[in-house]
Amino acid sequence: MKSATDERAQAAGVRPGRYAAIDIGTVTCRMLVADVDDAGALHELDREYAITNLGEDVDRTHHLKPEAIERVASTVARFLSVLASLQAADGVRARVTAFATSASRDADNAAEFERRLADLGVSVTVIPGAREAALSFSGASSCFPGEGVVVVDVGGGSTEVSAGWAGKPPARSRSFDIGCRRVTEKFLHADPPTASELDAARAWVRAAFRDYFADLRTRGLLDARLVAVAGTATTVVSVREAMAVYDSARVHKAHVSRADLDALFARMAALPLSERRKVTGLDPGRAPVIAAGLLILQEVLSAGSFDGFTVSESDILQGVILYAAQNAAGEGTQVC
Repeated sequence: MKSATDERAQAAGVRPGRYAAIDIGTVTCRMLVADVDDAGALHELDREYAITNLGEDVDRTHHLKPEAIERVASTVARFLSVLASLQAADGVRARVTAFATSASRDADNAAEFERRLADLGVSVTVIPGAREAALSFSGASSCFPGEGVVVVDVGGGSTEVSAGWAGKPPARSRSFDIGCRRVTEKFLHADPPTASELDAARAWVRAAFRDYFADLRTRGLLDARLVAVAGTATTVVSVREAMAVYDSARVHKAHVSRADLDALFARMAALPLSERRKVTGLDPGRAPVIAAGLLILQEVLSAGSFDGFTVSESDILQGVILYAAQNAAGEGTQVC
């Protein structure tokens, strides 16, 4: 006979337990650990974050540098130590899903990177851009039940934009090969960047977004809340609020106006890198790419005629854990 817990879990379509999602991006490496209950709710236990710059020079060379691979391997090893400590404390083992995004998609030696993480006992999946967009939408929209939402995830190598209704798969989604590191390496060479460099970057981003946003407008999908996830968006709030210590609770669901975004972009674009690194609320490791990230966000707002956005701390990590809990069959759950 099934227990009440089993019946609730079956109704929610999840396998309760502990899950860890490891996101290996172009700029950052992150981990979320959460317990999923029988109703499908996530109870966060731990977050880890490091700027590892896996995608350093990948746009030009299509090759992951050995030192970049080792930076990620060292960070993932630290994440595994955190998981081991959690298990030692309460005896609960996490099901781990590790995935890599834009830089690994672009690299001709991604298999070498995968083998390096396999040495640590971690099976990593390089997910397609479309899958990344859908998972980001799932994680971000979960905080806005019943609403129409447009979710933008500005990463280091790519930007995902998805639109639809919370709780459902996105009606439209696309991954663009536009990210803060890619734009910086392509266009922003002076310190600080020149007006002509910024104009060239903006024109390139705007042209890439134009047709997709025109389609969203035609389909009526832009009459919705714009939700921005990932480091560029959260940095806007942490700098605006001068957070010497990052406070996730103050960042989550914070509203950022177009005026706020424009003011921060003007400030960051005018500062040399040495001064950007000193700005309170800005991770010094993100300082080299923050102007490009803000520019991309500006172009999303312009393309969609949005007057601001809501920042969400719920993103692809939550989306991956939700997916894993719904499809759990043991260790090594895949996300695509």
